[in-house]
Amino acid sequence: MRLARLLLLHRLLVLLGCCLVLPLSAAPSVVFINPGNADEPYWRDATDAMQLAADSLGMQLEVLYAERDYLAQISLTRDVTERSSDQRPDYMLIAADKRTLPEQLGLIEAAGIKTVSAWNAVQADERPVVGYPREHFSHWLGSVVPRAEDAGVLTAQALMSEAKRRGWLSDDQVFEVVAISGDRSSDSSIRRNQGMLDAFAAHPHVKLHQLVHGDWQRDKAAEQAKHLYRRYPGIRAIWTGNDLMAFGAMQALAEQGLEPGKDILYSTVNASEQGMQEIIDGQLTALAGGHHMAGAWGLVMLYDYHHGVDFASNEGTELVQPMFTLFTPALAQRFLALQAADAPPVDFCAFSKACNPARTDYDFTIGAWLEPTP
Repeated sequence: MRLARLLLLHRLLVLLGCCLVLPLSAAPSVVFINPGNADEPYWRDATDAMQLAADSLGMQLEVLYAERDYLAQISLTRDVTERSSDQRPDYMLIAADKRTLPEQLGLIEAAGIKTVSAWNAVQADERPVVGYPREHFSHWLGSVVPRAEDAGVLTAQALMSEAKRRGWLSDDQVFEVVAISGDRSSDSSIRRNQGMLDAFAAHPHVKLHQLVHGDWQRDKAAEQAKHLYRRYPGIRAIWTGNDLMAFGAMQALAEQGLEPGKDILYSTVNASEQGMQEIIDGQLTALAGGHHMAGAWGLVMLYDYHHGVDFASNEGTELVQPMFTLFTPALAQRFLALQAADAPPVDFCAFSKACNPARTDYDFTIGAWLEPTP
């Protein structure tokens, strides 16, 4: 969702001194290596959220896009670390996407730049190489990762609930499903898939015919959906790993006369504007979102660390947080209202321990934003 007007409003408030942050001689600077495309809705939303957090907390944010090229994530990291000492940022934030973490950490460590990783956890075969934060790589301060399994579980369960309501799933009726995942290697994709697989496997009358990988791409998912439907004409639902793949699948099968939300149920992940509208309109059956905020929460952690409040003291260095919520039509409408240009800017200081000494644990859920204050 494009937040340009809200970003402008927020920056004006910062300039006017309306945003309360702790005093510091110079604003801490952060470079974020964004693994996505600059025009990709999810990573655009993630960047917008980070910019809101940076403006709110008085931090300088620079974003570099790898354009879905894992080698570019490494080369961009190298470019930053090779800057002259007066041009290097105070901190970096990386997404650890497509198993680039070891190479990125090596470059960052050699340059002496403190960093936080977000979105993707360390995979088992990477652990011997990278260890834990502040061990092999002393400048790797920590990580903040959405509990990705939740997205798979929530959306799969929502599909089954709707299928039961329609009589498509019962003791004598098998519910036929196919799934279009993101990629094969990212930790978040793997864990999201596992949540979905576990949820479907727990029900004996759900038949998941096939899981394919759409690489987060709308066009690829559209082609896959057509092939899957030809192969399994009895399917009643398509589970997808992100919104672009859902939109591609919906369009492809709609062109064959299958109405989304009526003939075929769809579920997906990502709190995009179009996704919210599709939930409200009933074309999407289930949408889980909130994880686009992981980078913004990483900035909160860096802000606290910069101000002498080390998150590791009582949170540990590897934070796995419940960030996902399942959006109903009412929650989708609420979310869109909160993102409107005339909505009050979010005060990220409210989530900070440095701003709130009485806070002992971070609350990085999106649910509190969606529910009206009593």
